Amino acid sequence: MTYKKILVEKKNAFAVIQFNRPHEMNALCKEMRLEFNDALLDLEADPEVRAVIITGGEYVFSAGMDIKEMSLLANTEIDDYFESMKRYLKKIYSYQKPVIAAVGGIALGGGFNVVTVCDLVVASESAIFCHPELKFGLNPLFYPISQIVGVTKAKEIVMLGEPIGAHEALNIGLINKVAPPEKFMKEAEKLAETLATRSVKAIEELKNICSVVPRMDKIAALDLEMSIGGMLFTRDERKIHMNEVLFLDKLRKKKTK
Repeated sequence: MTYKKILVEKKNAFAVIQFNRPHEMNALCKEMRLEFNDALLDLEADPEVRAVIITGGEYVFSAGMDIKEMSLLANTEIDDYFESMKRYLKKIYSYQKPVIAAVGGIALGGGFNVVTVCDLVVASESAIFCHPELKFGLNPLFYPISQIVGVTKAKEIVMLGEPIGAHEALNIGLINKVAPPEKFMKEAEKLAETLATRSVKAIEELKNICSVVPRMDKIAALDLEMSIGGMLFTRDERKIHMNEVLFLDKLRKKKTK
């Protein structure tokens, strides 16, 4: 597909979606939101793509929703507007493949929301995260961030709306890695390449576990994880991989004799 507000590039078994409104600081306008959702659907259905990176490029991830566009909305358009946001956030949450956010520069409001629904986050040292919505009389999205940093810290982030630098974000568990500006995309791509080597079915089931288990009691969670483990254990893929390991082990033993 041809896109106007995003860029999509397929690489070695993974793909990169890049927001592409640099002059508007990658503000999430209607056309971008629609293209973003279409790209996510397209890449999820592509068997050659085993992981997805979402980025805004080197200098800015996304300044959030397009304020100019929001200010012109008629009351009759509000439901559709929020539905278009909900669509891609829900899609990332339920994505069958690993999704990595690669954050360079600012991730504000709606851009921050995208980061918090991804599986893993790599940030440039220049990255800044912030939820300023309360200053405009709007509510920041609380649930995703509360699941990452806990309720108490999440309340502080959404209520005060103070900027969070990359190293502080790493310290509170908001992100997974920090890298210099010239290396953060390479780090994200390394993660994607690693994840792309993993079993597609096992990754899909693990993502389901990560989503469901935190809301279960410990006995039910143990039952579910063991049940999924048993199902994965019956698959031929497990036998193939284990036989490969055993074969390599035999070769090593022969060489040491």
